[in-house]
Amino acid sequence: MASIVYQKDKRSGITYAYESVSYWDKEKQQSRAKRTLIGRVDEKTGEIVATDGRGRKKKEEISMVKPGPVPTTQTARSFYGATYLLDSVGERLGITEDLKRCFPQTYQQMLSIAYYLILEDKNPLYRFEKWGSLHKHPFGKNITSQRSSELFASITEEAKNEFFRLQGKRRMDKEFWAYDITSISSYSECLRQVQFGKNKEDDRLAQLNLALVFGETSNLPFYYRKLAGNIPDSKTVKTLLAELDMLGFSKVKLVMDRGFYSEDNINALLKEHLKFLISVKMSLSSVRQHLNPIYKQFRSFEHFSEKYELYYHTVPTEWSHTQYRPYKDDTISELRRIYIHYYYNIDRAAEDEKAFDRELIELRHELESGKQVPEHEKLYRRFFETKSTPKRGTKVTVNEEAVFNAKRYYGFFALLTNETMDAITALELYRNKDVVEKAFGNLKERLNMRRTLVSSEQSLEGKLFVEFVASIYLSHIKKQMQDTELFKYYTLQSALGKLDVIECFETPGQKLRVGELLEKQKEIYACLGVDPPTSL
Repeated sequence: MASIVYQKDKRSGITYAYESVSYWDKEKQQSRAKRTLIGRVDEKTGEIVATDGRGRKKKEEISMVKPGPVPTTQTARSFYGATYLLDSVGERLGITEDLKRCFPQTYQQMLSIAYYLILEDKNPLYRFEKWGSLHKHPFGKNITSQRSSELFASITEEAKNEFFRLQGKRRMDKEFWAYDITSISSYSECLRQVQFGKNKEDDRLAQLNLALVFGETSNLPFYYRKLAGNIPDSKTVKTLLAELDMLGFSKVKLVMDRGFYSEDNINALLKEHLKFLISVKMSLSSVRQHLNPIYKQFRSFEHFSEKYELYYHTVPTEWSHTQYRPYKDDTISELRRIYIHYYYNIDRAAEDEKAFDRELIELRHELESGKQVPEHEKLYRRFFETKSTPKRGTKVTVNEEAVFNAKRYYGFFALLTNETMDAITALELYRNKDVVEKAFGNLKERLNMRRTLVSSEQSLEGKLFVEFVASIYLSHIKKQMQDTELFKYYTLQSALGKLDVIECFETPGQKLRVGELLEKQKEIYACLGVDPPTSL
């Protein structure tokens, strides 16, 4: 298992970064580690600067280039098949055009780094040099760790927002946008937004949060925002609406999980006349209130979905929308039409009930044995009555009514919306929200963002943006593979690997020539909606 280790040279005062790889020594029967020098740590930015292996900085190999193709100056043989695919995807989605418009001097470097992150699964950026020397890519030259840090720091908020605006206009009209937040753990103590909060993966490190907006029909992300790690999900919705409005998207449709539910958020969405679909907790009194009248007849075959194996009902109701008017210093209230879609999964109910019964048995045993757990006191009082006498000891009686009420809503869940639609359509829209979770998976796993080592605010902002650009390519390719059932034969990595071996040949003064293509490679291109590469 690889990790980054920092060590300070007491004589020079320079901190060096090493890649430490653990392995098992069979002869000595103990765990060992092999360290490889990566570079020196910049005192000001905290970035790792590549060295030549003897502790000295490498000479700068990159200079700013003017946009546009650069004629080859030497004979070269390069891997081309996978980068050609990404070139084609970037052209189709307008990524290349939009990046060139927003970052005219650096878009080629950004594309090359994005390509590297996509094709070199989980590999850190300091290994770009080897990959870049073997592949044909937009920038065409090496990008050192120092140069990538400078590139990340040069990405401005204004240019990023312009890219969001341009990409957002390319998305499908009237589609629902899924909104969700994930946590990214960090080792850095220098980043202001790295805070201890509710980590969604039970990681004990401090974290920052990343919010992502994703088109449910296009399956493509178009906006993200970095947040402090201790901000609850429900506190982010109003800011999201303000920023989307600033980007020119005033009429949106949002799909969110129950972590975003609050009365303030629903009122904010209604105030802006925005459509929404949001999961709500069954513990809410208003949700239970509208379910109780139909509770007994809920499990009717007429309301059973064979496709999803659950029962469903829709209850139209009204929301008392309140709005404070600062210019009049008063609060107005009006009723707005909303719909609550209820669902009941009988298998889930049975599993929850069995788990609850096991918990009750354990709680009763704790009471009878006199080995109470302080954290369980509320549960003891809620579900049991105890009587103790000198002769008979402790007698524990179950509170049947409390147990019945606790089990009453097992297997139920509910969705709240102000858009007119049937319960199954709402369910499908909500379940499509997992495209955001898949995008988070791309960022954390494939794009190596599970734990960030970046210590500079500007570098982190820039790196996140390039990671985000890479996630657009990955999301598009995954959707194409799903739509054409290519996943039956290939994983994402193996499909890209099949194309990556295709070579091209460049000679000064001559047109680019492409190597041989196999039929399977042509089939992959066809499934991904791209014409195979040909010699120019």
